[in-house]
Amino acid sequence: MIKKYVLAFALLIGLSLAASAQAKEEFLDNRWYVAPFGSYVNPGGDRNSDNAGYGAGLGIGKIINEHFNVEVRGFYNGFDDKTNRFPQKNGQWDLVGGTLDLQYYFMRDKFSPYGVIAAGGMNSNVNGRSGAGFIGEVGTGFTYEIFDNLLFRSDVRYRYNNNFDANLTPAQHTNEYHDMIVNVGFVIPIGPKPQPVAPAAEPVVDCSTLDSDSDGVNDCIDTCPGTLAGAKVDGQGCPLSVELKGVNFEFDSAQLTATAMTILDGVAENLIAYPQKNDIEVRGHTSSEGTSKHNMRLSQRRSQSVVDYLSMKGVTNRLTAHGYGEDMPIADNSSEEGKSQNRRVELVWIGQ
Repeated sequence: MIKKYVLAFALLIGLSLAASAQAKEEFLDNRWYVAPFGSYVNPGGDRNSDNAGYGAGLGIGKIINEHFNVEVRGFYNGFDDKTNRFPQKNGQWDLVGGTLDLQYYFMRDKFSPYGVIAAGGMNSNVNGRSGAGFIGEVGTGFTYEIFDNLLFRSDVRYRYNNNFDANLTPAQHTNEYHDMIVNVGFVIPIGPKPQPVAPAAEPVVDCSTLDSDSDGVNDCIDTCPGTLAGAKVDGQGCPLSVELKGVNFEFDSAQLTATAMTILDGVAENLIAYPQKNDIEVRGHTSSEGTSKHNMRLSQRRSQSVVDYLSMKGVTNRLTAHGYGEDMPIADNSSEEGKSQNRRVELVWIGQ
């Protein structure tokens, strides 16, 4: 008989461990609960009883975290005694006690297996003898969620009972007893069951309100992201032309200044990062000082210097240099401010 109980106990542990390998969701429940239960008691042979008994009890517990519950339990168990002291009438074992339980849940789900250890005290009364003693229990069981606030629970436990020197069964010459307990009952959590908080939805970004490269074309229809700052663009945000402000040269020379080279470094990085494969014409312009022929040659040499520098920096577009001299002014050459504006370099995308 004992072997059957051991096998059943081992089977329950095995099922619990197997279930613990299943995936689990985030656990948020930390409610208090009450747990009424009924008990089936199979007493050990040292109690001199062949009859199983029954009982009932109540637990009050707290869900600690994903794995642990702690619970205080009180119970009563009763079963017949077959002592020979009163041959006309059998005696009755009456067991009243309480334990502090620690339950370990292998997983928390609709079906939740657990193991339990418990320690406490128990008063035993049989045939006019009584004595208080220590009890320890170990077992395994499960809960099954019927509703959020009602769970079915069952476990099987081995109970060790030491009554010290009470000598409740003097004919047996022992104060240690070993019983099997099967408990069946309910767990009733107090309060609403916490629900996982849905992660905040990513904000929906309206691309029509965004202009990442500040070219005046919203991101929904901009097919050319990362346009150079200050560029003129078409309706799809692709560059048409851009004046390279600050790209200047030494006086009456095609030699780029240090500032101009720094600016062109940034231009090259942009053209490489956001390549628009169209050919690019580099246009050079001058003010009206000097002869028209001289200015035409100077603007050609300056535009060629820009082409050479951008090519050296890794720009892969087909670049062509074209000098326009003083023929395409954008300001009045009669003032220094106007002349400064007319001395300029432009990039023009061909074929847009």
